[in-house]
Amino acid sequence: MPHCAQVKMRCSRCDDVLPFDFTMAFQPIVDIQQAGIVAYEALVRGPGGESADSILSQVTPELLYRFDQACRVRAIELASALGIQEALSINFLPNAVHDPYACIQATLDISAQIGWPTERLIFEITETERISDHQHLRNIIDTYRNMGFTTAIDDFGAGYANLDLLTDLYPDKLKIDRELIRNCDQDRRRQILIKSIALMAQELKIDVIAEGVETREEALWLARQGLTRQQGFYHARPALNALFADLDDTLLRLREAVNVPS
Repeated sequence: MPHCAQVKMRCSRCDDVLPFDFTMAFQPIVDIQQAGIVAYEALVRGPGGESADSILSQVTPELLYRFDQACRVRAIELASALGIQEALSINFLPNAVHDPYACIQATLDISAQIGWPTERLIFEITETERISDHQHLRNIIDTYRNMGFTTAIDDFGAGYANLDLLTDLYPDKLKIDRELIRNCDQDRRRQILIKSIALMAQELKIDVIAEGVETREEALWLARQGLTRQQGFYHARPALNALFADLDDTLLRLREAVNVPS
């Protein structure tokens, strides 16, 4: 596999201008054990903060390649402008990747232009339709890993992001879907499923992030199971053109509370 600097191909389908504008909101991913922010996820929004659906509804099949590439470039540009020092997580649709080497060039170009370290990029696999060609998806993940990127499977445990993906794929991270996380401090069935996923991921040497954490009780229960990397409204909501007030004190109090018997 060639090193990033040796990749000269460009996906011509990604060079055209989109017929609509969009921006990115950023939401932190925290680690309670470290009592700090470890990454930010870039989330699509309209120019005035409109929902992701308002933008995604305009993405036709013909625009899919261009939109995927534009999202990567916009996310890196805005993250750099905001002074983000942590890792940056960017969603992508596997069906938008024509060829992993050709269509990564815009990402490499903007990273080099603004000095964004590529090792601080995480690509989250987001599936809106079933991927029948697991070999294509594995090729993307393996290619990105060989180029120094980190990969994650988003919404794991719901929709199409299920166990069968792990028979063929080797992601670095799993993000447990919010439907499993909701009320996990009270719901025994959810607790069993979450613990099973965490144990499986540990055996496969995959890091786990709990997304959609909305209450302190959920955050504490998860952290006591070893799931200290979390994302959700409880910690911080996505923000446009801004980062967040220092979360260290809140996270320190959570870390202290994790060791207090419930």
